Amino acid sequence: MPNRSHSFYSYLSLISRSTTPLHLHQILSHSIISGHHPNLLLSTHLISHLSSFSSSHHSLSLLLFSSIPNPDLFLFNTLLRSTPSPSLSLSLFSSLPHLHLHPNPFTFSFAISSSSSFPSPFPGRSLHARSILSGFSSDPFIGSALTNFYLNFADLTSAHKVFDRIPQPDTVSWNSLLSGLIKNNAFSQSLDVFNRMFSSGTSFDPTTFAVILPAIAESQDLNLGLEVHCLAVKSGMALHSHVVTGLISMYSKCGEVSMARFLFNDIERPDLVARNAMISGYSMNQEVGLSVSLFRDLMAIGGKPSSSTLVGMIPVFSPFGHGFLSRCIHGFVIKCGFDSNSPVSTAIMTVYSRLNDLDSAQKVFDEMPEKSLASWNAMISAYAQNGLTEMAISLFQDMQALNVRPNPVTVTSILSACAQLGALSIGTWVHRIITEEDLEFNVFVSTALIDMYAKCGSIKEAQKVFDSTKDKNVVSWNAMISGYGLHGDGHQALKLYSEMLTAHIAPTSVTFLSVLYACSHGGLVEEGEAVFESMASEHGVNPGPEHYACMVDLLGRAGKLKQALEFIETVAVDAGAGVWAALLGACMKHKETSVAQIASNKLFELEPENSGYYVLMSNIYSANREFPQAAMVRETAKSRNLAKTPGCTLIEIGEKQHVFTSGDRCHPANRSNIHEA
Repeated sequence: MPNRSHSFYSYLSLISRSTTPLHLHQILSHSIISGHHPNLLLSTHLISHLSSFSSSHHSLSLLLFSSIPNPDLFLFNTLLRSTPSPSLSLSLFSSLPHLHLHPNPFTFSFAISSSSSFPSPFPGRSLHARSILSGFSSDPFIGSALTNFYLNFADLTSAHKVFDRIPQPDTVSWNSLLSGLIKNNAFSQSLDVFNRMFSSGTSFDPTTFAVILPAIAESQDLNLGLEVHCLAVKSGMALHSHVVTGLISMYSKCGEVSMARFLFNDIERPDLVARNAMISGYSMNQEVGLSVSLFRDLMAIGGKPSSSTLVGMIPVFSPFGHGFLSRCIHGFVIKCGFDSNSPVSTAIMTVYSRLNDLDSAQKVFDEMPEKSLASWNAMISAYAQNGLTEMAISLFQDMQALNVRPNPVTVTSILSACAQLGALSIGTWVHRIITEEDLEFNVFVSTALIDMYAKCGSIKEAQKVFDSTKDKNVVSWNAMISGYGLHGDGHQALKLYSEMLTAHIAPTSVTFLSVLYACSHGGLVEEGEAVFESMASEHGVNPGPEHYACMVDLLGRAGKLKQALEFIETVAVDAGAGVWAALLGACMKHKETSVAQIASNKLFELEPENSGYYVLMSNIYSANREFPQAAMVRETAKSRNLAKTPGCTLIEIGEKQHVFTSGDRCHPANRSNIHEA
């Protein structure tokens, strides 16, 4: 008996020292011959060790398990944890009643983790429900597994609810929640969770800092970044390689490239990840030459660039003047075989679109073997920012047809396109997607919705979104003020401006432009003049040409054309074309030819190729029945080969957009077409 016991423990020792599946096969064979199998403990160790090798050996694990007459729950959990297939894992879990076993928290945790690989969240939700019925609604192991499961399916609301039921989440649980939120681009939520973690007194580890720093970098909150850096120093983790790399990226994205360089130079032997962070840091701060120089240093020491190296070096943030470099990098990418890499192709596509080379961008997008969400976002944004709004919307609809789930970046770009196009039905559809998909409702998304609803004529819906936005920033206030100005409600715009100041939100030049625009369209001359006077004196914002143009428009619309002319002659900067154009437009409204002649002469001098000024001046003469003068202006424009761009408008009927161009009779509903038919 002692010899048999000694031999049994020898098997356990041999299992722990095995380095290949063949060793385990030999040990199992020997144990069968020697009479040590079937044995519960021996089988448990064999299955556990087999799981560290290829999943192709799982069939042996199943045979081992089935050879045990009365398996216990520990052996079952070991097998369940090593099961490579989610469907097989679910099948095993379903067999528990036949084995007369009852699941414990570890059983549920392993099964839920495996269900994350299913295309649908239904199996995992079913396991969640069963765990509650089994009395494990607040178990920390199940809670952590469910948090990761829901984050994997981008169900942020459920993830938060499950996590909040964990009595005392440990550091690993907090890190998992932070990491999952950041992977879902929920940066503001991740920062809130980090604050909660800090307030709870939970200890940090290097992973905590490495996870939260990208969220700080994306939010460009330098003050918070400095606080976290100090916290890392006090915790003794600031020199950890992952933390240092995170700090380099954070400082770079916050515009503090000198601090990023200091941290990088302090690394004795920087690895590829640190080099990539610094290469990207230089590039995003318009120091493209230093980025390329660091890349050359990497190649000189025999280093092999990764996809992150190339993404960081592509001059996405400062493309102008670097078209040749961008094409050289593109050639290098193809030569090295990185053209099938989605992040690299997306970066190349982005730089082409910012160089206004949409044909090349589209070609890169079309040739991508697997289009990531980032690549869809980049192409949609490229179309929207280059005025091709219909193509942006069409691409978004293609994306939806392929069941590619959007994120806040996607919807922000597409809402911008809807605002430009005036496509309310599509914008409302996108709003519905945001709600149904439970996308992060951050300040960027809410501001895009406010802007879209306001520009599409639904100011009440814009106000609803504005009221429901928790953390309003100055851009949110500007969008809402501008929306009321667009709708001619100057009083409401001024009220909002007053509330903004009460909320201690510092106004920007855009704020004043929006307020002045609202006053102009609402006929609030005295109020507008008071706001203009307060810009520099009370808020330290110096007026620009656009503010002067708005003041001229304000006075001109009120019929104070002479006062507007005097204002132009006394402004602190040289009056540009925009200022004189505002005056000329006011003259058209009031059919004033004498002031219009002064304004038009200035405009013909400043922008002689702009045909619109000639047309406007001709119309002013015609409105006053001064037809010879009108004909003379038009003849002058004709002699200079100036042609006015045809006007264009869009209307929505149902959910279909109809575009009409001046002089175009191609629309199916055109009366002449109906008559001919």
